[in-house]
Amino acid sequence: MKLFVTGGAGFIGSNFIRHMLGRAKSFSVVNYDALTYAGNLANLETVAADERYSFCKGDICDAALVESAMAGCDAVVHFAAESHVDRSIYDPGVTVRTNVTGTFTLLEAARKLKVPRFIQVSTDEVYGDVGPGTFADEKSVLAPNSPYAASKAAADLLVRSYVKTFNFPAIITRTSNNYGPYQFPEKLVPLLISNALEDKALPIYGDGKQERTWLHIDDHCRGLETVLERGKLGEIYNISGADVIDNIAMARRILQSCGRPESLIMHVADRPGHDRRYATTALKIEKELGWKPVVKLEDGLRGTIDWYRNNPKWLADVRGGGYRSYYQKNYENRAASLKSLTDAKPPAK
Repeated sequence: MKLFVTGGAGFIGSNFIRHMLGRAKSFSVVNYDALTYAGNLANLETVAADERYSFCKGDICDAALVESAMAGCDAVVHFAAESHVDRSIYDPGVTVRTNVTGTFTLLEAARKLKVPRFIQVSTDEVYGDVGPGTFADEKSVLAPNSPYAASKAAADLLVRSYVKTFNFPAIITRTSNNYGPYQFPEKLVPLLISNALEDKALPIYGDGKQERTWLHIDDHCRGLETVLERGKLGEIYNISGADVIDNIAMARRILQSCGRPESLIMHVADRPGHDRRYATTALKIEKELGWKPVVKLEDGLRGTIDWYRNNPKWLADVRGGGYRSYYQKNYENRAASLKSLTDAKPPAK
């Protein structure tokens, strides 16, 4: 099976490519990626020389190049996206272009080329803020609350419309928060880990009580493989973890594993429209396709921390591009404000 993978140089995409090429000699991959800030070919050094792997640098909104690169492929697995909520708040236009127009371009190319299977990799954030103790399933109403989540919901609805209107052979997957090796350090877990290892402050939005469901990247890759091979066309599958914890608890776990004090936690101003709880159930994929997560959070975090500890060059190279996460910028602004208050002289009486 020849796979056309978009965004394959990113965190989830690169892990998926390495996973699939390691599964069987019958798989080959075309990695189509624009190599924007989060795309990193170093993530694929271990497979770069494999004759079953090829790379095409390109924008998913470039219809001619997409069609040319996709020709002859048996399935599309679509990861490419502007995936960070903070970035979508600061620059929603880029997010909408990539996530909506880009998906449309891919759908048109795949429809024209009659590609037999199209996997739209989406997010649990399309369900919005779910209530305490509740879990969204595949029939839950879409209620996105950030430009990023709205753009992914729009892309999902485009895919659904092609299924219904054109009998297009697509499947939508929606994942919970992923973590693991090679994750760009603007996301919560790699940011907290890298800062903890360097004895830097761990910035936490608001009170840190935002709850998330966590899924190790290896479990996600297995879930995607399951859907690719056995998923029913036209269906939606939640691929979610079993661990729901809040951000402050995640920070404390990471600090404990790294042997660092909780005094490194610094609360910063919350971001606009920050959802309090993302939680989905994966009962459908477990019942119908036999997949369920197997990596325990404790084990997955330990392995992820070890990976970042053992790969300082990868992290330094990522940061070498002038990168600073929005979390980090928020922390720096907060620290500067506190310093100005500390340094201020009391008013004259």
